[in-house]
This record gives sequence, C-alpha cells and structure tokens, in this order.
Amino acid sequence: MRTIAIINLKGGVAKTTSSINIAYILTTRGYRVLLVDNDKQGDCSRGLNRRTSDGDGIDRIMTDRHPDMDHLIHKTDYEGLDIITANLGLLTANMEVTMDRVRPQQNRIKKALQQVADQYDFCVVDNAPDINISVINALTAANDVLIPVEVDDNTLEGMNELLEQIQEVKEELNSDLQNVKCFVSKFQKFNEAHKQGAEIIREQYPTMHTLIRASAVVARSTFARTPVALHSPRSAAAEDYEKLVTEYLDMIGGVQDGEI
Repeated sequence: MRTIAIINLKGGVAKTTSSINIAYILTTRGYRVLLVDNDKQGDCSRGLNRRTSDGDGIDRIMTDRHPDMDHLIHKTDYEGLDIITANLGLLTANMEVTMDRVRPQQNRIKKALQQVADQYDFCVVDNAPDINISVINALTAANDVLIPVEVDDNTLEGMNELLEQIQEVKEELNSDLQNVKCFVSKFQKFNEAHKQGAEIIREQYPTMHTLIRASAVVARSTFARTPVALHSPRSAAAEDYEKLVTEYLDMIGGVQDGEI
C-alpha cells in the first residue's frame, strides 16, 4: 500500500475535494483505496456521507494502543473505496497524545495502517490546515505528499514552513517519504494573474504539470456529496483530476491500471 498525504497550512485550497476525487479516481483505475479523514472538521467524511458526531474513527488510532481496524474502517458507496472517518473527537485525541510521555507519538497512524497494508493499493490522507500531532503522524506514514495551492494574494503563505516541516519529518521519522509536489487548484485559465501566479509556483517549488481548473460543478458535487469525477465527469475539474491521477501514477513509476 502506498500512502499519499494531502496537505496545506492554508484552508480553502481544495484539500478535501482533491482527496476525495484522487481516491475515487484511483478506484476507477482498478485500485483498492483507503481514504483517511485526518481533520477534526470531518469534511471528507461528510463528503462521502459517513460523518457522525460521536462515532469512532481516526481518534481511536491516535489514542488506542491496539486500534481495531475492522471496526474503524467503513465501506463507502463506491466499490473499492473505504474510509476512516473523523469528527471533533480528534481534537481531544490529539491533546491526549501530546501529553502521553510513555508511547511514541509520531508513528501511530503508520503502525495502524501497516495492519491493513495488504488490503489496499493506496491510502489517501486528507489533513487539517495545521501541523498538529495527527498531521505529523500522517507525514510519518506517507510515501508521497501532494500540496494543493490556490493562486491568490497569499498563495505561498506558510509554504516554506510547511516544506521545512516535511523535510524534518523525512530526515527524522520517515525515510520512505519519496515525493513532495505542489499542484495548482481552482485555476482560472483566462485570468492573467493566475497564469503568472502558476508560473511563480512552478519556478519556486516542485510542482505537478496538471492544473485543476476552477469549476462551478465542484460546489454542486460537494452539496450532492458525490465526487466531481462521478457527478460531472465531463467538467473541467473532473477532467483535470483524471489527468492529475495519471500524472501521479506516472511519477511513482508508470504503473498500469490495477497494478502496483
């Protein structure tokens, strides 16, 4: 199983939309995928109609010595796609972990995912716009990090700090972390400022070639709680997410559909 962490310290850059669509599109290519909601807001869980206010989820992985993965993993409405949910219980769990001086704090998600690594080809982790202990755990478990970036006045705010944190995790905790790439989200192709901003991002940071174009259908698919790639497969955003997944698969070794 290969683990992808989706992260940015900024909110509203399409982390959750990207996580859901990347995970869903991978299943359409024949892969088995586990989606992990690692944000106490639970937007990823809600987006797949699996959010509960009091159910066990990623919080139990953070706090239990031997989490019951069979209990924590839920089927979704899509074949080949399972989910570990999140809710506000993660906030309490993270506080508990930071006060735990007995057990190692940073590798709990990694150890839990190792229990089910033979059941999936990919794990996609949707992270909070933060560097808290559960996000550090996600980076410790990841093989690849994808950073959605929206072109605006504060495009690169926090980017250097995030990349420094990722590099520190790679050096100290996770030598298996191979790829760290940005990709532009909500791109307006006829907006000159967006074109210039995308070029600046590509010049300064390792960036995927694929641009995710802004599309009104993304909001509609969110309300419908359906991946945009299924809700509006001919939309610009759906086409771009398909291209992004293809580019990602090429990046990790040119694997064929259903093989890893």
